[in-house]
Amino acid sequence: MGTIIRHTFLDSNGIRMHVTDAGRGYPILLCHGFPELWYSWRRQIHALAEAGFRVLCPDLRGFGGTDAPEEIESYVMRELVEDIHGLFDALGIDKAGVVGHDWGGALAWQFALRHPERTERVASLNTPYLPPGPQAPSLMYRDAFGLTDKTFYMRHFQEPGVAERELEADVRDTFQKLMRPAKYADAVASFMTVGNGSSLLDKIGPGETFLSKIDLDTYVRIYKRTGFRGGLNWYRAMDLSWEEERELPSTIDLPALLVVADKDPVLRPEMAELSRPHVKNLRIERIADCGHWTQQEKPGEVASLLIDFFGDLRDPAMD
Repeated sequence: MGTIIRHTFLDSNGIRMHVTDAGRGYPILLCHGFPELWYSWRRQIHALAEAGFRVLCPDLRGFGGTDAPEEIESYVMRELVEDIHGLFDALGIDKAGVVGHDWGGALAWQFALRHPERTERVASLNTPYLPPGPQAPSLMYRDAFGLTDKTFYMRHFQEPGVAERELEADVRDTFQKLMRPAKYADAVASFMTVGNGSSLLDKIGPGETFLSKIDLDTYVRIYKRTGFRGGLNWYRAMDLSWEEERELPSTIDLPALLVVADKDPVLRPEMAELSRPHVKNLRIERIADCGHWTQQEKPGEVASLLIDFFGDLRDPAMD
């Protein structure tokens, strides 16, 4: 019969969240990145549920079927963490394994840091855990990349409306250009710097996407409805999050897994070692021939690593 994915809406931290729920057993929460949806975990949902887990995948604040408040202040990391905390409360979950990719990885680390009592273990795809640096992120990227023809994309995102116009001009083209397999890593990397008359997607040439027609149609249908503003506001709140995170402890003392992709041009695999001083019980795994969109490009490898990492939490009666 296969795994049944149940869709539900719940109230958490003042917003209405769309969450998918599949399987039964020990709960595992999967948090997506930008510009994605719960749907980015579609293959891991089935694999984990069939392995004996309850799998929860929300559309995070600003994405898909979940509310997207207007105010940038609504997207500080404190609020994003409390969305998950409230989700656990609404579903009656005391503790879970927490997994994230890209921005979802940053959220997973922060949830584990702030709510270790609700986190059994934490896993991140691509995103290392790093405490806040001495400069606000926007200033750090300014100094590293400059303000002319190599302006870093996260700074380009800061002005409301600019990136929205570029990404929403042709939503199908946006996803076809961004969601490319590892052999196009260099082309996709051109997304990271803009300026000199170029926009985010100008320098990405033709090439295939790893998305099927159904996958692509799903992203296009939903993003044509929602636009990109909600997800972009995570970047616009990053300096506010940095201010608040400086007041927090900086060490995570939980079993942790960091999965890196060897051809990710954004979150480079060598960055993983920077996490070791701050995560006491860290396991690092590397997936070969994989770009940034790890769980979509290498679904089987990701599922196997997660099942291995969380495997002993399964109820023996499920076997």
